[in-house]
Amino acid sequence: MNNTIKRGLIALLFICLYTFNTQAQTINDSKFGKGLRFVAADSSFSFQLGTRFQLLYQGGQTPATDEWDDRFLIRRARLKFDGFAFSPRLVYKIELGLSNSDIGSDIPNQTNNADNIILDAVAKWEVAPNLHLWVGQTKLPGNRERVISSQKLQFVDRSLLNSRFNLDRDAGLQLHHEHQLGQVVLREIGSISMGEGRDITVNNSGGYNYTGRFEILPFGEFEGGGDYVSSDIEREQTPKLSLAASYDYNDNAARDQAQLGDFLSATRNLRTWFVDAMFKYRGFSAMGEYANRKAPDGSVVLRDELGGVAETFVTGTALNLQAGYLMPSNWEVAGRYTDYTPTAETGLRNQEQYTLGVSRYIVGHSLKVQSDVSLIQEAGRDDRTQFRLQFELAL
Repeated sequence: MNNTIKRGLIALLFICLYTFNTQAQTINDSKFGKGLRFVAADSSFSFQLGTRFQLLYQGGQTPATDEWDDRFLIRRARLKFDGFAFSPRLVYKIELGLSNSDIGSDIPNQTNNADNIILDAVAKWEVAPNLHLWVGQTKLPGNRERVISSQKLQFVDRSLLNSRFNLDRDAGLQLHHEHQLGQVVLREIGSISMGEGRDITVNNSGGYNYTGRFEILPFGEFEGGGDYVSSDIEREQTPKLSLAASYDYNDNAARDQAQLGDFLSATRNLRTWFVDAMFKYRGFSAMGEYANRKAPDGSVVLRDELGGVAETFVTGTALNLQAGYLMPSNWEVAGRYTDYTPTAETGLRNQEQYTLGVSRYIVGHSLKVQSDVSLIQEAGRDDRTQFRLQFELAL
């Protein structure tokens, strides 16, 4: 991180602390895991500051050497600011990523050679009851697992389906609508964005990105927004189910994973489908997702002199199924199966993963220890195992 950004963050934190000290009488609703919140004396705005980090140990057996390779790292370190401005109908969220994994950027020409620290910078305006307009950079309404916060996952990290096909974050406009028919809740989301991911500073090299999502909750809303929280932390007393489908069209995508990955020498139209579901009841939770991405004009952009694939878009299909049970003692055991099948012409390898996870929730998802072990089977390679242990603290 460059010195200018470091100095800016330090100054911002000092301003926040000074404000809290001089306006202490306005602080309210502060408790562990919910950040520090205050409201202006005239109720013209509110401000909430939160922070969290994940310490990860990761190790695995290398088939070629039969040796155990491992590492410790700060997987994520985040600062989050949110609240309302002028009216409770206009809320905002700013989230900054501070770890190397958050900041790392291999596209300096597209990010003005700057650290890529801004994750979210979005304003949400309630245009009418149950109708909200979002403006700024944030997660697109793609697969459920991606929209779920990395703080609130059932396993140490997201699945292979997500790493290959998620839409990630982008800058643009989103329209969110919700209505109810009896106990049935229906949600519709539409989005228009740049199509090239977060913090891109150069001119749009392709077309725009268009995303639509529809959700139905036949048994009503989940407690605590649990349809976007992994594990049944709220222990639903009646069965709850959410079914959803998303469609994304990226016009002349320039990066090999649409909003993520390398910029390639040519563009392609990318079409992505997601279907997903979440079920919870009395500590049991299950989630399933299917993804399908196609490039109608062909995935491969460039071949080398020997006819091999030098540049290609990541297309194909993936399936992710996972389930877990949260015991009264707040220990959880969960299992996950993921299958990734790339389009044959890409030259990428089929892969299957079997994962067993054990977690201990001390204060929900705000203070927890998670571990998982995975068997990874990849076409043309020896099977390998991976073990991960992660500590999460959110204030």
